[in-house]
Amino acid sequence: MSKLIIHVDQNSDFTIHNIPFGVFSSGNLKRSKRICSAIGDYVLDLSELSKYFQHPRLLECKNVFEAENLNAFMECGRDVWIETRKEIQRLLQKNSAIDTETAKEQVLVEIEKVEMHLPAAIGDYTDFYSSKQHATNVGTLFRGKDNALLPNWVQLPVGYHGRASSVVVSGTPIRRPKGQTVSNDAPTTPTFGPSKLMDFELEVACFIGGKSNKLGDPIPIHEAQNHVFGLVLMNDWSARDIQKWEYVPLGPFLGKSMGTTISPWVITIEALEAFKVPNVVQEPKPLPYLQHEDFFNFDINLTVGIKPEGMTEHGTVCKSNFRYLYWTLKQQIAHHTSNGCNLRAGDLLASGTISGDSEESYGSMLELSWRGTKDVKLGQLDCNRKFLQDGDEVMITGYCENAEGRRIGFGTCKGLLLPSQ
Repeated sequence: MSKLIIHVDQNSDFTIHNIPFGVFSSGNLKRSKRICSAIGDYVLDLSELSKYFQHPRLLECKNVFEAENLNAFMECGRDVWIETRKEIQRLLQKNSAIDTETAKEQVLVEIEKVEMHLPAAIGDYTDFYSSKQHATNVGTLFRGKDNALLPNWVQLPVGYHGRASSVVVSGTPIRRPKGQTVSNDAPTTPTFGPSKLMDFELEVACFIGGKSNKLGDPIPIHEAQNHVFGLVLMNDWSARDIQKWEYVPLGPFLGKSMGTTISPWVITIEALEAFKVPNVVQEPKPLPYLQHEDFFNFDINLTVGIKPEGMTEHGTVCKSNFRYLYWTLKQQIAHHTSNGCNLRAGDLLASGTISGDSEESYGSMLELSWRGTKDVKLGQLDCNRKFLQDGDEVMITGYCENAEGRRIGFGTCKGLLLPSQ
């Protein structure tokens, strides 16, 4: 593309190839929240920028750019999402309608001067379990190597319904929960107190968009892509000892619902098109309603760092990649709705913990410390962990980069672990 109205570093997360969407507020604005995009070190106020849109389809739905969350925009559908990105990219070029000092002051806000919020009002949240290596690791730890993967895992995308009300935006502290736990010495006699085994889970989550399918009507897999608005980074905090005691027979509950952190910027599927990679080979071949031949996997580099209290840097404990997921987003959506479950714009579908084959790519402390049997070094920092300690800040980052030098990033997903009440 030609020169832009502002300088954007080629290593920025928010290059012209990205154009993410989010929700921000600033002390200089009359209204509390506005929807936005980002370019370089600036937020683009879409309530102002949309006044310069020219595409007829966008003029028909211009009211969505006045909203305080992305739900209405998400519901507009893929053609509106695509044309909005194109209009933003056009207006960011030199000699466009906003290439004046007055217009730039209206539409651009320095990113370090804004507060980011949840991108959408999240109606429902589903957490999948789509990494084969993670499922194998956890199965090995709790059931042994010979019974690591249960028979249903390779036949369908396993998932559970999470708690939408405790999904929070990056930067929101999470308090160590209290709950019932048992010890090896008294495996059936619980005590109540703070979790001793707090963990992060490296995940990527999908925001649902488009018109809701009617209750009773599945979304066929060839239409699933039209319901993927975009992706965010996620830390699905986990209290392993609380979860261990409570999850039989119905699954995760209080060991998970104390908080789930997501990054504020939603990266669109259109931005990720340049980073598609082949899907993981699935054996046995899934049932027909879960089959698709087109690639819908993405090369997203993911890193997790932990910054202990009193330190200034995050020590890297995990380097993984979204491409390791066994079940694709399209398969997750097709399976989720196969019983007629209705999805709505703003619903959140998470990948489950993402782990690769190497130890450094394991996406949780449970795996990295192998259930607490070994220390995990925090990168170059002079300290170790088995599980998270109070005062630890967990930061997840993600980016894509290809051979042509095109780069997009996800920003950061951060959360500080506070002591229990």
